[in-house]
Amino acid sequence: MGKPHPIELRERVVAHVEEGHTHRATAAHYRVSVKFVNDMVKLRRETGALEPKRQGNPGWSKLGPFDAWVRRRLSGQGDLTLDALVAELKRDHGLKIARSSVGAWLHRLGLTHKKRPARG
Repeated sequence: MGKPHPIELRERVVAHVEEGHTHRATAAHYRVSVKFVNDMVKLRRETGALEPKRQGNPGWSKLGPFDAWVRRRLSGQGDLTLDALVAELKRDHGLKIARSSVGAWLHRLGLTHKKRPARG
C-alpha cells in the first residue's frame, strides 16, 4: 500500500485552488491527479483538516470475540489441529471460517506451535 501525500503538499494544493486556480490547473502544476485535488478540497471543506485517513485493516475480526474461548480450549488440550478448531467453531458457535484464518488468528494471539513427532 502506498504512502499518503505529505501534509505540506496537501496544504499547498488546497491553497492554490483557494487562490482561484482550477482543479485541473492545480493538478498539472503540482503533478498530482485531478481526483487528488478534488479529494483534498472536499476533505478541507468537510472536516477543516487535511490529515490522511488511517490505512490498512483496523484490526476487526469476526474471530476476535472468541479470543478467551480459544485460549481456554487450547490450555485444556494444546494439541488440537486447525481443522479441529474450525469444526468446533462451526459446531459450537455457528461460525464458518477458513482454516487459514484460524491459523493467522492463533499466530496473532501467540498460540502457534510446531508439532513434532515424539522422539524415541
